[in-house]
Parts: sequence; C-alpha cells; structure tokens
Amino acid sequence: MIKQQVKNTGEVNVGMKTLLKNGKIYDGTGKDAFVGSILIEDNKIIKVFPDDDPSEANADYTVDLNGLSVSSGFIDGHSHNDWFAIKNDPLPYFDPFIRQGITTFVTGNCGISEIGFDKDCEYVDKMGGGLFGFRNTKGEYGNISEYFEATDRKMPCNMAVLVGHCSARAAVSGYANRKLSSDEEDKMLAIIEENLKQGAAGVSLGLMYEPGLYADVEELKKVAALCVKYDKPLTVHPRANSAVSMAYPELFGRSHILRAVDELVEIAKGTKLKLHYSHAIFVGKRSLKDKDEFVQIMSDLRKDGVDAMFDIYNECLGVSVITVILPTWYQGMSLEERKKPINRIKLSILIKATSALLGFGFDDIQIAYIGKGYEKYEGKTVHEIAKEENMKDLDAYLMLCEKSDFCGRVNMGPYSTPEIISDFEKNEFCLYMTDGWVEEHGIQNPVIYDCYPKFIRDSLLGTGCSMPMTIRKMTGAISDRFSLKERGYLKEGYYADLTVFDEDEIKAATPDQGKPFGIKKVYINGQLVLEDGQLSAEKLKTTGMALSVN
Repeated sequence: MIKQQVKNTGEVNVGMKTLLKNGKIYDGTGKDAFVGSILIEDNKIIKVFPDDDPSEANADYTVDLNGLSVSSGFIDGHSHNDWFAIKNDPLPYFDPFIRQGITTFVTGNCGISEIGFDKDCEYVDKMGGGLFGFRNTKGEYGNISEYFEATDRKMPCNMAVLVGHCSARAAVSGYANRKLSSDEEDKMLAIIEENLKQGAAGVSLGLMYEPGLYADVEELKKVAALCVKYDKPLTVHPRANSAVSMAYPELFGRSHILRAVDELVEIAKGTKLKLHYSHAIFVGKRSLKDKDEFVQIMSDLRKDGVDAMFDIYNECLGVSVITVILPTWYQGMSLEERKKPINRIKLSILIKATSALLGFGFDDIQIAYIGKGYEKYEGKTVHEIAKEENMKDLDAYLMLCEKSDFCGRVNMGPYSTPEIISDFEKNEFCLYMTDGWVEEHGIQNPVIYDCYPKFIRDSLLGTGCSMPMTIRKMTGAISDRFSLKERGYLKEGYYADLTVFDEDEIKAATPDQGKPFGIKKVYINGQLVLEDGQLSAEKLKTTGMALSVN
C-alpha cells in the first residue's frame, strides 16, 4: 500500500515540493534498479536520492512507495494520437494509454500525420489515409507550429510529431497514381523540410497507404536525404508485411516482406540515415520464416553505417481494413460487374492462392466493426459468420465488405508469435510501442489496454529482456532515438513524468482482459493524474506538452 504524508496541506500546488520515497528506481539508462527517492518541484525532477535518506529534501508532500517500482513515464514510440489530441474532447482517446503508464507519444507515423499540408490545400480531405480525419476536431493544422500552438498544454499527454510523407504527397497531388512532376516533388519536399525546421521529430513513410504506395525509390531517397540533413529518423511502414501481398505482382519468388526491406536498403545504403522500421511483424504463418533474414539485413545495415532500428508491440494480432486481401481492381468495379461469374471466379482463385501462400484464412479474420446496425458480427471471424449465415466463406467475406462500403475494420493474425516477440524483446536495437488508438465503435485493438505492462510481465517471467533494459526500451532509449529533450530518464533537471508500478501484481496478472494491470500512479509534468485507478480529468486538460525537436 502507498502511504502518503502531508506537510502543511494535502494539495499539490505550484511551487510545492513532492517527495516519492522508498521506491525501486529504474532510471532509464539500463543500469540496475536501486532503492531511493525522487524529489520533484513543479514540473521538474529536483533530485534523485540513490539511497533511502532524503532528509534534506524538505518536501511539502511525501509519498511512501513502500518498495514499489518507479520509472520515467513510459513513452509510446509509435502512435497515431496526433489525430486525437485535436479532438474537442481528447481525454477518452488517451485514457487507456495513461492507465498503462504511458505519458508521452511519438506520433505522425506510417506516413499519415495530421500535419504536412499548406493553407488552402485542395486535398485536405485526403489526409489521414482513410484511417483518420478531421471529425469532431478543434481545427485543421497543416504545419507543426500551428499544431503545437493548438495542443501545447491543451492535451493530456506529451507529444512529439513526425511529418508524414503520405500527407505531404497528398497535399500536392491528392491520390494521383503517378510519378510527381518536378514542381510537385519540390513542393512536397519543401513542406517536409519546413516542418523539420519547425520541430518535427522526423519523417514517416507509409508505403502501404495511398499515396505513399505510388512513390518510387528515387522520390524516397530525396525524402531520406532530408532526414540525414537534419539528423532525424525516417520511420517506415514498409510496402509489405507478409510473404505475399498486393504490393508486388509476382506471387512466387522472393518473399514480399523481404523485397520491401530490400527497398529500404537501397534507400539507406551509403548514408548515415536513422532508419527506423515500424512494427516488425510477419503477417500469416508462411511469413514467420522471414524473421531471421529481416534481423540479418538490419544488422548488415548497421555494419554499413546506417543507424537502423525497429520497434514492436506485444501482441500477435493486428488491426487492418477489411479489404486487406481484396484486390483493388475488384473494389473499383460496379456491383453489376462484381456479380459476373468470370470476375467472381478470378477473385476466388486469387484469394485462395494468396491465402495459401500466406498461411492465412477466413478463420483468422475477426470482425471489429462493419457499421451501425451490424453489431451482431463484431467479435466473430468471417468463417463463423459464414456458418451462421449458411454461406461460403468467400461469399460471407464479400457480403461484409459491401455492407461496410469496403471500409470495415478487422483484427487479424498471426502477425507474430510469442517466440518472435520474446526474441525481439532481447534485441539491442528493438524499441517498444503500441501502434494503437481508441476507436469510437466496435471491438478495440487490445494493445490500448496492457501492451506495456505485458512487456514488463515478460521480463519478470524470464521470457523478455532484463528489467532495466525493458524499462529503457520504453523510456530512455525512445527518448534518445527521437531526441526528446529532458524526457525518458529519472535525472535531475528532467521533466517529472513518472510511472509507479507493482512488479508482483504485474507478474501474477492474466493479460489480455481488456484492462491494464499493475500501474499504481502516473505523473505527467509533475501532476499526479492517475492514482488508485482514478484519472484526474481536470488536470489532464492541460498536462500534456508539445515536444519540439530542434
């Protein structure tokens, strides 16, 4: 139990000092934890006592942690919450992340940042890649200066933002499936560079999303060159995450996911690029075998001078659109054309071949959301729905696609295995993240609830990395990677983002229950925002800071 002692007053006000004593301190460096105390004043850490004798602290407010563990607030290294920080009421979209100990986000990933367009852009409706948009938001913010002015101290958590290549490309040509003109390319690069100058944490690519999927290697090299110029990371959602995909026409030969990694080698070779591979996953059972070669390619890049790293979430399934295995030529047909036997036969052959080559079937696709009025399908696989509706699997799948206007959401797997996650957790160049966001309808992605406690649990059970390095991979190492000033470490002068957790509770917990476990307290910029499972909604209106990277 956490004991609290109050000197003078029980309220923590500006100028007051708070002492957290008797904690097991993980400082974010990867060094062993030590018993000690932390003194904070306003939004900064004033002193870290590497023993249990902070008598000179002269604190106004004392919290006895009684041996509970404390670290810097967890940092989500791959997020899309830039789209949710601008909501009229952002707290519901941050609530589950705070409950699992996350205080800071690196956002704008997969090429689809909220920023990346000029005023009066005619293609604002193309922003968001079909996943996000400007619904119930405070406004539309095309560059990072405007975005930070709108969000600094007006959101729950701290946030760094990448500028997305998809957003910048869409700003100049919409979803045009072609090579950019010279003028268009120059304008796109100018948008990206201006945001880097203004404090964007790096650039993100989304080569599986429109219009990023239309970019050739030469265009991507120019984007990468800007990252090298400003010494900021290039994060990449690759062109394929599976052995077979819609990204390449050939179904046989070299695995598609490895071809996508080969493309990144071509972009990065001979440079000092900070190349960051997003969500190292291997979709479908036939893709799992590519893990070792992926690791070898990343290692070889590092030997050649490329600062290559990657990140993972602690989950074996993933979220995707329902059309993930549906070719675009079929989606573009009229309803009459889709019903023609020749087109149905062609589609059936292609999907069966793709599924066989992937090791992936309709019993691996769980419906998360189809649309209002179709809640009965949520949580069921396509195969289960087909049985209930007395239909063939393919017919049920196409029915669900059409009912959702080809915009349905699914949870599907395998994207990884416990063995791969365990192996990656121990990799020196692997960082942690969630890649999750709160959906307004349907089944949620389970990572939003307990992804980070699961990483800790793996460590405590001996299947993950050591505890000091596990904490580092979700704090200091991410801060270093994205140059987040005075974040990620428990050091004097650093911001007082703190997460207090119970290792015994985490170790004994049963994960994947749609709720967090083991997180006892969370401080954001010196403000206690989570205690005993209760969030302080009033404080969280203004606790989050915009993190400019210059």
